[in-house]
Formats: sequence, structure tokens, C-alpha cells
Amino acid sequence: LFAGSGLSREPRSRAVEQVHLRCTAGSLQWMYPARALRVLLEPNLASAQLTTLCIKPASDFQGASIYVERAGQLHLVLSEAEGARPRHVSCFRAHSPQGVALFLQASPQRDISRRTASFQYELLSNQSTAGPDFKKMALVEAMCRPCDNMELLMAICSSDFVVKGSIQSVSHDSENHMSQVDVRVQKVYRQKNQIFQQEEGSGEWQGPIRTLLQCKVKKGGGDFLFTGNEHFGEAWLGCAPRFKDFMLVYQAARERGANPCEFELD
Repeated sequence: LFAGSGLSREPRSRAVEQVHLRCTAGSLQWMYPARALRVLLEPNLASAQLTTLCIKPASDFQGASIYVERAGQLHLVLSEAEGARPRHVSCFRAHSPQGVALFLQASPQRDISRRTASFQYELLSNQSTAGPDFKKMALVEAMCRPCDNMELLMAICSSDFVVKGSIQSVSHDSENHMSQVDVRVQKVYRQKNQIFQQEEGSGEWQGPIRTLLQCKVKKGGGDFLFTGNEHFGEAWLGCAPRFKDFMLVYQAARERGANPCEFELD
């Protein structure tokens, strides 16, 4: 997290403040935006694969527009008017594997009212994205096709979340091209953050999982093994076989020593 304020600058200074962010995912909060801020995303690791940047503005994003630098020119990514749209995520190719430069231009204002231009960002690998915006992103965890056995065995090893549960309901958001699967969870094998939580009254574990609207997810009965990854604090669906089918695949792989990691059996 980087937090800064336009009020800390010399009033007459025309210099553009620069900040360097070294993480592949994080957030920036620029309070009282004034003049401009240049943000250099330079992850510490060998980042030749990290060539797509996604930005999700906060719901109260105000006071600036965001541009990306390409070949010395600025291209608008997010105007102030677009910033407050709910769940509006912008993704674009980064032309340099060494880093990405963003330019935040403060909007003209007459008073000193509190405005905050804040957003979350993620640098994604080429392998997990295809297309310039979030609606078309072929996230590995939202490809609308059943996983083959090897993909499934890898998913239980490397996913941000792995839970056993049943589908409580499915809702569709056509404006944002997303569907949400509400899951009643029987067992949490792994989760990165607390997306799946226990309800105080009933004691039941529940949580929402997102996927793309084009996947046409429907409510089905029975128990599933839900896997996937997190993006901007939301769970995105990956492989989701019926639990009994997963058990057959895993036990067969284990018997021949082909399971890439150990999985806790019920």
C-alpha cells in the first residue's frame, strides 16, 4: 500500500512526484490530488511474464484520471467520471517487461475539499490473460470448460482457495458480465483470505465465487470441489468437479504416484 497526499508538495512546484512500487499486487491512495503523480510499477522478481496490468478503482475514486505511458506518450486508462463505476476493472498490455509507468493527472478544482484517488492493481502473467479488458480476460480460473485430470490435480496444489461444498444459489450481473455462485461450504481445505466465513447465527460456512457470465453457470445438486484464485479480494472460479469425481481422479493418481501434491482426504 502506498499512501500520499498532494498537500505535502510545495504549492508552486511544477515537478512531478514519482513513486516506485515493487510488488506484483497492491494498492495506491492519493489524497487531495494536486498536479500529477508518476507511478512506476517495478516488481522485484524476474517479471518477463508479468505483462498485463489490471486496475480496479475504489468506489469513492475522485480527483484524478489515470494514464499509462507507452513509447513516451500518455494513453487514458481511467477518467475520473469512470472511476466510480462499481467493479469497473481496466486491463491492458504492458509493453515493457521491466516495469509499467502510470501517470495520475489531478482534476482542476477550486476548493480544497477532500478527494481521494485510490485503486488496487495486479500485474498478471501473459499465460493468464487474453484481451484488453476484464470482461474478456481468459483468466485460467474462468475459462468456461471442464478441467482435465492434470489441470485438476494441479489446481488443488496451487489455487488460492480449495473448498468442498454445494451451490446455494447462482445470480447473474449482465452489466458487468459476471455471475456469482453462492456456496454452502462443508470443508475449507485452503483459502488465502477470509472469503469463506462462518455465519454467527447458523454456524454454516458460506462464501461467494465469481465467474464470467459467458460461462453460463447453473445451479446443480450435490457436492463439488471448488478451486480458484483471488483477484481484487474476490474469489474466481477455477476447476469445480463433482467431489466424487475428484476423489476418483485423485486416488487413481496417488496409486500410481502421479499426484503433484498430497491432499487431505476426508
